[in-house]
Amino acid sequence: MAAHSLRAGRRGLLYPALLAGGVLWIYPFLWALGGSLKSTDDFFSGGLNPLPAHIHWSNYRDAWTGADFSTFFLNTLFFATATVIITLLATSMAGYVLARTEFPGKKALMALIGTTLFLPHGYTIIPVFDLLQNLHLLNTLWAVVLVQSAGGMVYGTFLFMGYFTTIDRGLEDAARVDGASFHQIFWRIMLPLSGPMLATVGLFTCINAWNSFFVPLVLTLSRPDLHTLSVGMFSFLGENTTAWTLVCAGSVITMLPIMVVFVVLQRFFINGLAGAVKA
Repeated sequence: MAAHSLRAGRRGLLYPALLAGGVLWIYPFLWALGGSLKSTDDFFSGGLNPLPAHIHWSNYRDAWTGADFSTFFLNTLFFATATVIITLLATSMAGYVLARTEFPGKKALMALIGTTLFLPHGYTIIPVFDLLQNLHLLNTLWAVVLVQSAGGMVYGTFLFMGYFTTIDRGLEDAARVDGASFHQIFWRIMLPLSGPMLATVGLFTCINAWNSFFVPLVLTLSRPDLHTLSVGMFSFLGENTTAWTLVCAGSVITMLPIMVVFVVLQRFFINGLAGAVKA
């Protein structure tokens, strides 16, 4: 009885603490959402209060048209979609090979590849910039796509490798008996079975690409027409004044699509992570 009362007391303290933590976590978004609906005077007089005195939907229209957000949105959509496709193709194939084949130096190679996870972008951007310039890809969206895709290869490969090791090898043995080759087994059996991991890696990649700032900024610096949403937010930051209500509106416009993607794919995302961790 005493133990039950103790557990109930702990839950009584835990739930309010978690609720308070959740409110603190989402407060910046609520503040930005409220700020996007305020007038300029209300924004500065309201302080930390996220509730607008009067709703101004025109801020979204002004943010969309005033900073050419339609172009930024299309650039970001192409950038994120192409990055997801390239990353999923490359990491799923690499993960399957590492999970199902053995070769000399495999562990050393994996350790070497794993160390690249700890290299900041700032340390590699200069040689990458020089390489893209020599390939005549600088100031193109494909340059941003290739660099962003390369940045997520290692993490996605390890996730796929962990997931493929959880799949019964009997399926592959049965396919080999029927005459299927290594490549046919991957494309027709293993890849369709990796739906949860495809959603997990795809979601991670999409979020990172959609929110990426440093890579698109550096590689499209002299081409404002190729800027993504995160880089395009600088259009509201003037030398002497800043349209903060439009900054908030632009932030909400930038965040909403990726939030919708997460809500749609969250079930597959959780299943994929559970499979990878189990491995």
